[in-house]
Amino acid sequence: MRHVTDQQRRARLAVRHALTAAARVGTPEAATTAMTVLHATEPATVHLSCWARVTSVTVADVDRVLYGDRTLVKQLAMRRTLFVFPRDLLPAAWGSASARVAANERARLAKDVVTAGITTDGPAWLDRARAEVLDALAGIPDGHPATDLRRAVPMIDAHLAVTNADPRAASRVLTCLSAAADIVRGVNAGGWYTSRPRWALMRQWLDDTPAPLTAADGYLELVRRWLFTFGPGTEDDLVWWLGSTKAAVRAALAGLGAVAVSLDHGATGWLLPDDVDDVPDPGPWAALLPVLDPTVMGWQHRDFYLSPHRAEIFDRRGNAGTTAWVDGRVVGCWVQDPAGVVEVRLLEDVPAAARRALDAEASRLTAWLDGFRVPSVYHSPAMRAPA
Repeated sequence: MRHVTDQQRRARLAVRHALTAAARVGTPEAATTAMTVLHATEPATVHLSCWARVTSVTVADVDRVLYGDRTLVKQLAMRRTLFVFPRDLLPAAWGSASARVAANERARLAKDVVTAGITTDGPAWLDRARAEVLDALAGIPDGHPATDLRRAVPMIDAHLAVTNADPRAASRVLTCLSAAADIVRGVNAGGWYTSRPRWALMRQWLDDTPAPLTAADGYLELVRRWLFTFGPGTEDDLVWWLGSTKAAVRAALAGLGAVAVSLDHGATGWLLPDDVDDVPDPGPWAALLPVLDPTVMGWQHRDFYLSPHRAEIFDRRGNAGTTAWVDGRVVGCWVQDPAGVVEVRLLEDVPAAARRALDAEASRLTAWLDGFRVPSVYHSPAMRAPA
């Protein structure tokens, strides 16, 4: 079995993730395709992930492809996480990862509306809520904000007295319908850094809406793209990233004819059969990535790029804060001062040239943000530490 070292994995990461100056791609669509998907739990992450990978991109450029061209689309999928997908990858998610989330969300909500005393038949209540929401959105291409939908469909404007779950019935109904691709987060009524979507029918938002793939074909395509972006990775990495089962991952790996390789520390990783050659070392590079960037969140086993800084970079729920990278490894994080100036906080010593490269990226990001301070609910221990 061929051996792939951590150093070789970091070289692939730099090039495939378009994080070096030479590898930066030309459009937000190309950046998203390179990364398979972008994390969108925090709206600003989408724009900042594109900034890190696209030369001269603007907020307007990203908004245009999300809400004008609609070549990138927000979709609830793997691990009940909101992502931005390239449009052509949506059918794969709809039939596999998104369908799994939709089924789980529907089952929980159907149980909770009965527990809350709203109905005695949870599935029937959800079917009626779905029909009324879709009817309220019909013929409204730009959609409605959630507040308008609650008024238009009074039955979903209810409180669920349940534990460990969102008590707002409307929010959970919209989550179910969005995971099922009935509806989509359309135009954002707030700034690029907030989430105030107008909900729209998916079939109206995309016009020509393709049919979902089967679950098996959907997982196979998601695994294929993940392997190109993140490979070599382990079976555990894929199970975690997909929020799926080992059986689904193993079937996809077999269907792709994936090649097993040994990794440092004894694990077995996988590569696509036509992607086993070494990637040339890209040379020195530095990058600043936002909260929940897809590179930071791409693997379950992260020691090859993160050790020994996991505890400082991730919170207890596994959410990544901002990161500063040098030559394929996380060496710190970045924050902003009260004036919006980006500051790099190192967790280890780096060579003087690397520090200069990080400072140059900080200056570039400071200029791009132009005094705006990016809000976030995810602050890692490194970000919270005193300056």
